[in-house]
Amino acid sequence: MIEHRQNPWFRYAVPAGWRVADEGAFAVALVAPDERAITVMTGNAGLPPGYPPLQFLFERLAQTGAQHLFLGPPRPGRPLPGFAMAVEVDFTYGVGGVPCQGVARCHIAPSYDMVTMVAIWAASEVRQWAGYASWLPEVASDVAITSGAAFGARGVAQQALASSIALGAQAQANREHAQAQWAEVTRQRGSSVEHAHEAFRDNLGNAQTWTNPYGYPDIELPNAHGHYWIDRQGHIVGTDDPSDDPNRRLPGEWSPMKPRPRGGS
Repeated sequence: MIEHRQNPWFRYAVPAGWRVADEGAFAVALVAPDERAITVMTGNAGLPPGYPPLQFLFERLAQTGAQHLFLGPPRPGRPLPGFAMAVEVDFTYGVGGVPCQGVARCHIAPSYDMVTMVAIWAASEVRQWAGYASWLPEVASDVAITSGAAFGARGVAQQALASSIALGAQAQANREHAQAQWAEVTRQRGSSVEHAHEAFRDNLGNAQTWTNPYGYPDIELPNAHGHYWIDRQGHIVGTDDPSDDPNRRLPGEWSPMKPRPRGGS
C-alpha cells in the first residue's frame, strides 16, 4: 500500500510502514521499517549550465557517508514533470561494512543561465535488493513539485532578479552618466561656438563697409588698415600709408576704396 503526503514543497509517495526520516525544501528521505532500505530525493537550483549529472549524483550519494561508492554506466531515465531529461545509473556502496545497491536518477531542468538538478535514488542491502528493484525506484520517483521555493529555486530566482535589477540600475546609471557627460560636452561645444560667434561679431563690430569702385557690392572689411585698394579681380590690399599706391609695386589695375559712413546708403 502506498500513501501520498503533501508538505509545503512536494507531494510524495510513502510505502506502508515506512518512516519519513527527513523532509524540507531540499530533500525528502524515507526509511524502511527494518531500516535496511531507503529512498532519497534531494535537489539544488542555480547550478551552472553544463554541470555533469553523474558528478551531481556522486556528490549527493557521497554526502550520505556511503563507502566504496561506484556508479555504473549511465542510461536515459524518465524525467520528472517539468524536467527536460534524466540520467539513470545502477550503483553500489557500503555502510558499516554492509554491501548495498540501488538505482539513482538525476533529473535535469536547464534554464537560460542556470540548471536545476534533482537526485532520486532507492537502495537496500544487496541481499534484499531483488525484492525492491521492481517497484521501489518507481515509488521513490512518485514526486510532484508543488512550490516554486523547492530546491531553493525561489531564492535563486530572487538573487538573480536582484542581480539583474542591480545590473540594470548600474547600466541605467552608466547611461545617465554618459548622457550627462555628452550634454556637458555639447554645452561646452556650444559655449565655445558661441564664444567664437561673439568674437566674430566683435570683429564684425570693429569693421566698416567700403565701396567697390568697380560696381560690385560693397564689402565689409576690418578696421585693421586705414586705406584699402581693390583690383578688377576682387583682390584687396590694405595699408596705413595714404601715399602708398599698389599700382607702383603690384601688377594689375588697382583703385582705392572709400569707406561708407555707418547708417549711410
